[in-house]
Amino acid sequence: MRKSSLSTLALGFLTSACSLIPPLDPVSSTVPARFPGKSGGEVSADIAWQKFFTDPRLRKLVETSLANNRDLRIAALNVEQARAQYGISRADLFPSIAATASGERQRSLGMSGGGGGSGGNTESDRFDFKVGMVSYELDLFGKIRSMNQSALETYFATDAARVGAQISLVAQVANQYLTERALQEQIALSQQTFDGFDTAYGLMQQRFNSGTVSELELSSLEVQRQTAKVDLAAFRQRVGEINNSLVFLAGGSLPGLPNGRSLDQVLVAEVRSGVSSDLLWRRPDIREAEHQLRAANADIGAVRAQLFPSVSLTAQGGSASNSLSKLFGSGTGTWLFAPQIDIPIFSAGKNLAAIRYVESTKRVAIANYEKSIQTGFREVADSLAARSGLAARIGATDSLIAAQEKRTRLATVRYEQGVDSYFEVLNANLDLFNARQRLIQLRLARAINSVNLYKALGGGW
Repeated sequence: MRKSSLSTLALGFLTSACSLIPPLDPVSSTVPARFPGKSGGEVSADIAWQKFFTDPRLRKLVETSLANNRDLRIAALNVEQARAQYGISRADLFPSIAATASGERQRSLGMSGGGGGSGGNTESDRFDFKVGMVSYELDLFGKIRSMNQSALETYFATDAARVGAQISLVAQVANQYLTERALQEQIALSQQTFDGFDTAYGLMQQRFNSGTVSELELSSLEVQRQTAKVDLAAFRQRVGEINNSLVFLAGGSLPGLPNGRSLDQVLVAEVRSGVSSDLLWRRPDIREAEHQLRAANADIGAVRAQLFPSVSLTAQGGSASNSLSKLFGSGTGTWLFAPQIDIPIFSAGKNLAAIRYVESTKRVAIANYEKSIQTGFREVADSLAARSGLAARIGATDSLIAAQEKRTRLATVRYEQGVDSYFEVLNANLDLFNARQRLIQLRLARAINSVNLYKALGGGW
């Protein structure tokens, strides 16, 4: 009856436990309700990367990187560690039951008596078997539950960081690949330019030998021919560096890859602009900051509980006997129930300082949370603004190239008719080359902008 009463009392303590975690007020967002621009396309976060990237070569690169990248593997292992730590914390909510068995044999030597005789030697045995609850703390004020809540939120934050690492990796691979595509186009353009200058130089050399052109014209054409050769070497070096970067991101040697597309083709899907800024809540860095804030808030409840008394229970039941064969016989039963209460009296302000510390940690977490929201909105808004500007610049550059091509044809005709010097043809070709290079760079910037917008809106997971 007494043991039943004690069990009822312990159960009452458990069910009446309270929590000292303070309420978490909603964090006010200072960003506008909608992003600028017109709506169109799908929501970025709803497009899987396999659908977003339309280039088969790029898809294969991303797939390989997600499988083998070491940074992403480390992020996944961090999630496993956080999950295990949560499991450790959760186990503290339940009693720890242990069984112990021990045996002892003792021999005592007899002592000499006062009359010169000697006492006899004695031997004794003792065997014990006990099952019990070892120092289980009743969570009266929610300290253990607060610590468990903090560990759970930390686990969620770590998993959000893993998702963020995955999205960043996808964007890195895509941007490096797009840069490699642009470099290949610049190599082709520089090779075409060099071949044109090389052919023109051969003709110019013949005319110089016949005395129809000056040495200055010949030297000027040679300068441009060598400049194109330098550009070729620089672009090829950059391609090698980009390929090394892709190998690193892919975690090893690149597999057999299908052919890629050029920048004037569709490499990425269109994503929606002019949508609600609530999409920012899908960003993993914002979700990570939110869980870190909740973990810091739960830490306050754990520290507050340390100001209150704590009650620990130790209970054992078992059997003890001088003979192993009679260990579980009648009359050998034993039990122990030992409650303990610890009341904090004086700590020289340590506990109060600990509360001030966790409260300041929460304020820092709130500031980080607000900053992550503002950063996310700025990244999306910048990408949307750049997208409209890049579209206008690409259209204008297309018109500029058409005008430069016409100018080059006219300059060539006038030179062949003897109206103008070759410098007009040379300048026209250089301006046309620069305009074509600028178009390649703008197309690269547009493709990278789409990838960055996809990343900024939390897509890819």
